[in-house]
Amino acid sequence: MTRIPPNRLTGSLSVLAVAVSLAGPAPAQNANFTGPEDFSALAEARLPAVVGIVATAPTPQEGQPGLPMPMLPPGLEDFFGGPLPQPQPRGPRQALGSGFIISADGYVVTNNHVIAGADAIEVMLDGDRSMNAEIVGTDPATDIALLKIDGADDLPFVEWGSSDDLEIGEWVVAIGNPFGLGGTVTAGIVSAQARDIRSGPYDDFIQTDAAINSGNSGGPLFDATGEVVGVNTAIFSPTGGNVGIGFAVPAHVVSRVVDDLREDGQVDRGWLGVQIQPVSDELAAALGLEEARGALVNDVVPDSPAEAAGFENGDVILAIAGEDVETPRELVFAVADRPIGEAVDLTVWRDGERETLSVEIARQPGATMAAAPGGEGGGEEGQDEATRLGVTLAPLSQELRAQFELPPEVSGLAILAVEPESRAADAGLVSGDVIVEAGGQPVGDAADITDALTAAEAEGQPMLLRVFRGGSHQFLAVPLSENEG
Repeated sequence: MTRIPPNRLTGSLSVLAVAVSLAGPAPAQNANFTGPEDFSALAEARLPAVVGIVATAPTPQEGQPGLPMPMLPPGLEDFFGGPLPQPQPRGPRQALGSGFIISADGYVVTNNHVIAGADAIEVMLDGDRSMNAEIVGTDPATDIALLKIDGADDLPFVEWGSSDDLEIGEWVVAIGNPFGLGGTVTAGIVSAQARDIRSGPYDDFIQTDAAINSGNSGGPLFDATGEVVGVNTAIFSPTGGNVGIGFAVPAHVVSRVVDDLREDGQVDRGWLGVQIQPVSDELAAALGLEEARGALVNDVVPDSPAEAAGFENGDVILAIAGEDVETPRELVFAVADRPIGEAVDLTVWRDGERETLSVEIARQPGATMAAAPGGEGGGEEGQDEATRLGVTLAPLSQELRAQFELPPEVSGLAILAVEPESRAADAGLVSGDVIVEAGGQPVGDAADITDALTAAEAEGQPMLLRVFRGGSHQFLAVPLSENEG
């Protein structure tokens, strides 16, 4: 399926909305409906805990292209919180965004794309105060970053709410730093839930029509009680401005990511080791299932937890830990949320019967190869090297194959994100590339990247990569020393 650019999709949705509005009379208004009188009390209570963020990137070296900062997540050109107006003079580059304080000692949540590539971060607090902050850790897969304000001990903070309890049509309030104006409050409703906008493998966005603009990125989305139910992250817009279609990462996703980052600067996700696809009506009939649901296993990864547990091609996963699995996407989220090392029972449909297989969840390979600056890698061979190169890698799951439109014969590691001004960026690698070979050898896991990098460094040469991009293969050379490239 051809991926529709955000602006084209927005136009299509606008035409559809007009068509629907002309198709029949508007429903009668409910005379008993009462909305909130206003949001003044909420705004007064929550504004002090919402901050502006100024992220400064170093001056590009001579000959380096003047890329805007921050780099945006894969596939979404309409992410906001982006750079100041272009072109910029040569010198340090700055980006404006938003964030919010979650503890009195100064932990701040924002978007990864707001601070990506920054070597200095300033947090603008209520009352025109400013304080410096350091990056605790980042998670490009969900576009979440955690900061810590230096020397903070008694700051106002906000609490997490329940994004699972949100209903379509419910009031929400966004507070942030649009266009650097600071302390701006907008209100709207929940327009939709669980939106997949193809920005990453864990898309589960809340859609809202609360006005969101450039600089709001990383700011909180509150429910009517004043609890944080999401982090404002993306918009669809043909103009770059607000058109009433904004997206927030839900609190149930962000809070888990933040807890992991706060603990050790990285995010661990569970891994099963199967490639899966949806079950169509035709497949359900062929497999003897009463209804089309579950996740059909079309390949079992060698040496994976699934192989050890006895999974086979053609199994249909119907439940995990007693919870029904309706779609492959549900399984991806459920497995990712399981604790590493946990033994969990999965119900599968095989040869016309239900069976239970017990599997020990492993750490997802390459899940968080972009760890906290200066921190440990991921504790897994190849993660330090991936961090040094400036890429976030992941094995080719069925979800990633669909997202990047990859043919079945392509194998390797998918690039989920590329850090600005990294070796990978200098070589021209981009999100969506698949590293097929490194140093002339096929790539199956992160350890293969390690071997190729070690060999290239020993020879004093750039590392040669063969990547799959846009339907064809090409070679790229990654500079490894300071004077290369």
